[in-house]
Formats: sequence, C-alpha cells, structure tokens
Amino acid sequence: MIEIAANVFLHDDELTFQTSRSGGPGGQNVNKLNTRVLVLFDVLASPSLSQEQKQQVCRKLSTRVDKRGVLHVVSQKHRSQEANRLAAVERMQELLQAALKPELPRKKTRIPTGVKEQRLRDKKRRGRVKRDRQIGKADWE
Repeated sequence: MIEIAANVFLHDDELTFQTSRSGGPGGQNVNKLNTRVLVLFDVLASPSLSQEQKQQVCRKLSTRVDKRGVLHVVSQKHRSQEANRLAAVERMQELLQAALKPELPRKKTRIPTGVKEQRLRDKKRRGRVKRDRQIGKADWE
C-alpha cells in the first residue's frame, strides 16, 4: 500500500513494472542486466481515486500521462534494479501527492503607493534621458 494523501492509498497491484537496460553507471553491469525501471499506473482505471481526483491528476501531470490515462515514471539512476524500483515508486508517490494537493486561492493584494510613485519617477527619468539623446532637438527648442 502506497499512501498518496489522507485516506487515499494505492494498492501494489495497481502498479505495473517494466525493466530494460539502463544507460547509467555500472560498467559491464549495464550491458548484462535490466536495471532501468518503468512504473506504469493506470490513473483512469484506478479504484483508489475518485473521478475528481483522476481528472486532477491527468490535468496536473499531463506531460507524464499518455492518451489512455496511464502515468509513466522512470528511474535509472541506481546500479541495481531494486533501488531503481524503489526510487521510481517514491517519485510517483511524490508526483501524485503534489497533483492531489489542494490549490489555495490567490489573495488579491494592492500595489503599494510608494511602488507606484517610484515607477512613475523612473518613467519620467527615462523619458528625460531619451529626450536629451535626440540630435538637434535641444538646439532648436
């Protein structure tokens, strides 16, 4: 069981693991063993998530979820398959927790008067610099 949020758990059988050869460190080990791990999680078919949560995950993780609604997470930074497997599951857990975190509404703030006045002073100063750079204008006025 993987805890995603309060009262939201994923069962281990909802995850599919695929292994392949990794391109990371390991010398000859890289050429012989399948240490790269790909974790697949079918978001749309998951009984652990509500319909709203599924939509939220698909929207926020749209670059990692394919057209069929399957979330892909890869790990190949370790030399052993088991370490990559744990790293991939941990990364998927972090991604899902971030995706399901409730969005806080933005509080409207007022621009301070001093900031507005400073911006206007800067604009006036910049205008004077540009005006003074114009060729021949200062001589004719």
